Amino acid sequence: MLPGFVPFPDSFVKLYREKGYWRDKSLRDEFSHVYQTFDKRVALVDGEKTFTYSDMDKVTTNLALNLLAIGLKPLDRVVPTLPNCHEFVLLYFALQKIGAIPIAALVTHRFAEINQFVQLSGATTCVYPDKSGDFEFSPIIDRVQEQNASLVFKIVLGEAKKGEHSLRELIEKPATLDPKVLSDIHIDPLDPCIFQLSGGTTGIPKLIPRTNNDYAYNSKVAAQVCEINSDSVLLLVLPIAHNLPLACPGIQGFMFNGAKVVVHHNTRPAEMFALIEKHKVTHLKVVPALLIRLINDPSAHDFDLSSLKFIQSGGQRMQPEVRLKTKALIPGVFVQENFGMSEGTLMFVRSSDPDDVKMETCGRPVCPDDEVKLLDEEDREVPMGEVGELTVRGPYTLRGYYGVPEYNARQFTTDGFYRSGDLMRMHPSGNYVVEGRKKDLINRGGEKISAEEVENLILMHPSVQNVACVPMPDPNMGEKMCAFVILKKNQSLVLKELVDFLLTKEIAKFKLPERLDVLPDFPVSTFGKVSKKALGELITEKLKAEAA
Repeated sequence: MLPGFVPFPDSFVKLYREKGYWRDKSLRDEFSHVYQTFDKRVALVDGEKTFTYSDMDKVTTNLALNLLAIGLKPLDRVVPTLPNCHEFVLLYFALQKIGAIPIAALVTHRFAEINQFVQLSGATTCVYPDKSGDFEFSPIIDRVQEQNASLVFKIVLGEAKKGEHSLRELIEKPATLDPKVLSDIHIDPLDPCIFQLSGGTTGIPKLIPRTNNDYAYNSKVAAQVCEINSDSVLLLVLPIAHNLPLACPGIQGFMFNGAKVVVHHNTRPAEMFALIEKHKVTHLKVVPALLIRLINDPSAHDFDLSSLKFIQSGGQRMQPEVRLKTKALIPGVFVQENFGMSEGTLMFVRSSDPDDVKMETCGRPVCPDDEVKLLDEEDREVPMGEVGELTVRGPYTLRGYYGVPEYNARQFTTDGFYRSGDLMRMHPSGNYVVEGRKKDLINRGGEKISAEEVENLILMHPSVQNVACVPMPDPNMGEKMCAFVILKKNQSLVLKELVDFLLTKEIAKFKLPERLDVLPDFPVSTFGKVSKKALGELITEKLKAEAA
């Protein structure tokens, strides 16, 4: 077993096997059956590139063999920071064939995040584009390697320099190893198949181990709730590595059903509409900010969007007006609200739910053995209809973050329920309603930003005495970050100076504050702590006054 990994207790392993949730197959073996069953059907489309299920099997086998040939091994941790492209999908399934564990990093991550992921996981491999816009990855990966002895392999999507391997060459070059070596590799279904990333309130995200057993079930049961069949077509523009696009039901859930996945590298509305029309897309994954942009784009009326049946929305709560406007634009579509966490438990609104339930709730769990408790501050279950912290346990919900036992002791109850930090109440229908969160997070268009991580960096600025970062409402992104600061005596600071300073700390740009307010002092709670609730109310009132 991988050191630092928290397994499911034996009694629950037995229960989940008996109930049929876990099939005790690795993702490699699960998809081996998929490739054979749907061999001639189209599995993946990226621009002019098309792969059948048979192609996927052959190409990922070849890539897996070439990865073994350069030195990768089962249980090696791999950090891919790739854009949405077919190479990313091929790499993911090739890593499953050798039992290596990808870490769900993003192309927007920079040195601070990548270095931390490698440190936390002991990763042997980084996979990255040569460039993302005008940003060059190779120099920062070299620095990560200098600081981490575990990092041996550098694989670049682009032209390989000294010390790098070319991802495209590894995909295309005929392998010399016998394919039999893959079948000789034992992959334990109870081992992790991927590390997803937490929304982390304490600095850099924590690593979420998802096992072969639970991740396969996660995708299959989500696919049922999203009514996917072999004729379904998914358009993916959200980052593939996120849990929703990859597995809820995502690429995995669609491919388990022999459906087609179309990947695209940007969210420009006209390009998305053209792909929906061309491929007769039935399912689209969005965050509310993206859907707002799509339904308000004039080009929406220039394309036939009638093939769309499901628009699956996650990441943050959607306003009813957005659903209604979407329905007016595409009468045949169901805007399916869901609440999900990379840690596990998924809730979906069903197409059979009454209209008022669809409008008001985020759904209910997908599995009968998703155990849900709403707890108060004393860990007592709240009465029906009252607000409590969502705590969960089930066949696809983690039992511990990777390698952080002290943190796990706080985040899990003694009987193994995960404390999500989300505040919810149960609707009379049995569905749930999100009422806020305990976690100190800013939810910017579905990207969760740890306020503490950014605050710790701002405190390094020589002009800053104290700082508190809070979410401020935004009509498009849902929330953006406002940094309230107290300055040292005779110092000044403006937003551009602060942003320029934070950029030197090499964090992802989506974490940068988008407003700076200077205060002489911070409001405090009755316990003497900085009252972020009061600061949130302050910035909300300021924005209203400025708008007026």
